[in-house]
Amino acid sequence: ISICRDLPNIEVITFSVNGISDLEPLTQCQNLSELYLRKNNITSLNELFHLKGLPRLRVLWLAENPCCGQDPHRYRMTVLRNLPGLQKLDNQAVTEEELSQALVDGVEITAPPAQRNVENGWAESTESSAAGSTAEPGSELLGSSLEETNKIQEELDMKPVPVDKYSSFSPRETDCNRKKRNNVLNAILLLMKELDAEGLEIIQQTVVRRLQAFQKKELQEE
Repeated sequence: ISICRDLPNIEVITFSVNGISDLEPLTQCQNLSELYLRKNNITSLNELFHLKGLPRLRVLWLAENPCCGQDPHRYRMTVLRNLPGLQKLDNQAVTEEELSQALVDGVEITAPPAQRNVENGWAESTESSAAGSTAEPGSELLGSSLEETNKIQEELDMKPVPVDKYSSFSPRETDCNRKKRNNVLNAILLLMKELDAEGLEIIQQTVVRRLQAFQKKELQEE
């Protein structure tokens, strides 16, 4: 996630299922409008402090992080109180009534979390559930990653990735390797939005050479 410090113009970021716990690098992304952080390791809602200075943020998906706690209402109200510009939170549209209620039921976050420390005991009640969580099934990981990859493809006016192409892993491929490949793919697609025509031509030439090398290798193996 530290790469985000060097991407001030990026508009859409998908970092779901990545073990992320610190959102500080996102403070530089002033053009960010959509942020997907499902199933990470964000333990404190005080991390929202780093998003309060992002004026264009309209979509946030934070569900299934330890910071969501055991009280969905309190969680949603706290997020909306601190990020009132959101139009959609966890794939659910934000209403004017919720924004008004958030001023009453939400907790105002005025400082980032202390390093390796959760303030006000907010995440204490979630420690046991976080510690007892297990890795998500490969099929669920594939589904969520494919959904987000195709969203990025749409942003780039590209065709969606077919499921059979996206899930073409060998039986020996572990969830860890699958996750790594998915994350690399999403990162490349996002970074493409930062390139001009010359940069994209270089990418195209490189991809063509790589594909030719793979095809040659496959023919030799046959």
